[in-house]
Amino acid sequence: MKALWRGYIQASLISKITVALVLGILVGLIFGEDAAVLAPFGDLLLRLLRFLIVPLILFTLIVGVNQANLGSLGRMGGKVFVYYLMTSAFAIVVGIAVASLFNPGTGMTLDGSESFDVPENPGVTNVLLSIVPNNIISAFSELNLLGIIFTALVFGIAISALRTSETNHDLGEAVYRVIDGLNEATMTIMKGIIQYVPIGILAIIAEIVGKQGGDTLWSLSNVIAVLYIALLVQLLIYIIFMALTNINIKNFFKQGRTPMITSFVTQSSSGTLPLTLNAAKNLNLKKSLYGFSLPLGATINMDGAAIRIAVSAVFAANVVGDPLSFMQMLQVVLVGTLASVGTAGVPGAGIIMIATVFAQLGLPMEAVGLLTAIDVIIGMGCTALNVTGDLVGTSIINKTEQTKTDS
Repeated sequence: MKALWRGYIQASLISKITVALVLGILVGLIFGEDAAVLAPFGDLLLRLLRFLIVPLILFTLIVGVNQANLGSLGRMGGKVFVYYLMTSAFAIVVGIAVASLFNPGTGMTLDGSESFDVPENPGVTNVLLSIVPNNIISAFSELNLLGIIFTALVFGIAISALRTSETNHDLGEAVYRVIDGLNEATMTIMKGIIQYVPIGILAIIAEIVGKQGGDTLWSLSNVIAVLYIALLVQLLIYIIFMALTNINIKNFFKQGRTPMITSFVTQSSSGTLPLTLNAAKNLNLKKSLYGFSLPLGATINMDGAAIRIAVSAVFAANVVGDPLSFMQMLQVVLVGTLASVGTAGVPGAGIIMIATVFAQLGLPMEAVGLLTAIDVIIGMGCTALNVTGDLVGTSIINKTEQTKTDS
């Protein structure tokens, strides 16, 4: 038993995850819905990852702030916001272009049995207000990523001010050393949790494969195929962007594949955040950058979800026999980009974004109900692209910062 455990620990993580994926698919196919008995093991993985989200964001960002000056933080923050908004809009354009080429939903009709209660869209204003939490405890307990980022930035800047103060320098250094130590302790815990990732992935994928109905997948297979083609096109664009900025693409995917695969299986950008932060660390990116950009990206940067909006809009328009006009396509780009910010951090944000765009364009909400039948399969690819986009953007911005003298 010890030899088996030692062999498991020494095996490469990607090898273990690959085996877990294959075994999970086989278990799901063989046992069907009975594979749900493994669900607690998958739930445990999600709990372990969420367990680390707060300390990882808090300590990483505080340490990162203290490794940079306010000028560089402002510059990097501006680049991050511009990148996220631009790529979200661009992803919608890619989704519309690919969907318009293949026209999913043509010839289909709604039989009237589809129903869907439209969730409330919190709106951009409420999301912006949530950046400043009512209190620190609620930000942590409710896993308000924007509130946690704000808290970390405020305390990080305060500690930096203490360290540069003549009267409180020693106190500031002492507090910083404690935070830095807690950050290293958190990363040590992360190394242990990473060993459990393959087991959790096996359980989650077995449950998904076992529960997902084959008839539903087949009836909407054209939508699924078109969406994944669009996701691959966006991934190719990421690769071109990285090549143009002289990023080592092979090393990027070597370090980034664990959070990408995990997000694909778990369908959670925020839940995968500890693994994404760990990948950024292994890529030797600036802590002051990725400590801010990745938690923010997990909240508002949804390139995969943006493509999903575009494909869903084209699908719904084709189902009712009224293809989108050019002006409607422009509306999809504008409303979809704003909706991606306006639903930040909301559970089921992808469905809410689709419902928001459909309401704006007058598309049938019944089509949203139809799309929820394949929500799992679509959500897997979209979430993986969301996480990939966060890492790509952080890597590109990090490359542009390497010419700066400050760190």
